[in-house]
Amino acid sequence: MNLLEKFQNNRNALGWAFMLPATVLLLLFLTYPLGLGTWLGFTDAKIGRSGEWIGLENFSFLVTDSVTRLALFNTLFYTTVASVLKFALGLWLALLLNKNLPFQSFFRAVVLLPWIVPTALSAIAFWWIYDAQFSVISWALLKLGWIDKYIDFLGDPWNARISTIVANVWRGIPFVAISLLAGLQTISPSYYEASAIDGATPWQQFRHITLPLLTPIIAVVMTFSVLFTFTDFQLIYVLTRGGPLNATHLMATLAFQRAISGGALAEGAAIATLMVPFLLAAIMFSYFGLQRRAWQQGGDK
Repeated sequence: MNLLEKFQNNRNALGWAFMLPATVLLLLFLTYPLGLGTWLGFTDAKIGRSGEWIGLENFSFLVTDSVTRLALFNTLFYTTVASVLKFALGLWLALLLNKNLPFQSFFRAVVLLPWIVPTALSAIAFWWIYDAQFSVISWALLKLGWIDKYIDFLGDPWNARISTIVANVWRGIPFVAISLLAGLQTISPSYYEASAIDGATPWQQFRHITLPLLTPIIAVVMTFSVLFTFTDFQLIYVLTRGGPLNATHLMATLAFQRAISGGALAEGAAIATLMVPFLLAAIMFSYFGLQRRAWQQGGDK
């Protein structure tokens, strides 16, 4: 047996060979930029100047910077509210689409449209919907007599926060709904039939069958949803660019503004680096949640 045949018969060697291209791409386009960004956060680099090592000075400044603290609050508020709404509405929509409805395939395809449409295009559409002078929402409410003047959706800080959350929820619901629908499809109907014979109500079936069996899928889906929401950039940048009065600035948009628009490359990199602990916390929360669920169901600890 020659060397090639030995290689082909070695499962570990083949596995590493198939993983090599993906590993190279990850190292090249993810690991290297992450490492470089972290390094820049500890320097005084600016656009056009490499900079020198200054240690924790950037981070010390950011801790006392009111705009950075506001951006952190905005990011946490935006992520929490949007993720909860996406989960609740996505789960409801998944349960609805899992029923035997007329034109079921058509509705499942239509649900995906907000997710398929490019983010920038969605943001422009919402920018028109929220426009201070031509808002279709304000026009409809005015015609109904519910308001006496146009609503300043993007000019008032709290209105802008809520408006951006609504836009994010509209875009994110399809991802949650279709993912949870795929999980619902794996639950055997025999569980529901047996529980119905025992007299279980629909709520009891949902609580004791659907929810426990769907928990691993929920953990994975919501982890991705939180990560996507926490790092959102395009929607906010196109819709408000962080305004008004920095009320909608997220960590991602502030990092871009400081690093690219403002030229303070090191400061922007430090802001981006500060996002990493929060992202790792979300991932670890999901991981340990899945591990605990597996232990409860009799799996390995």
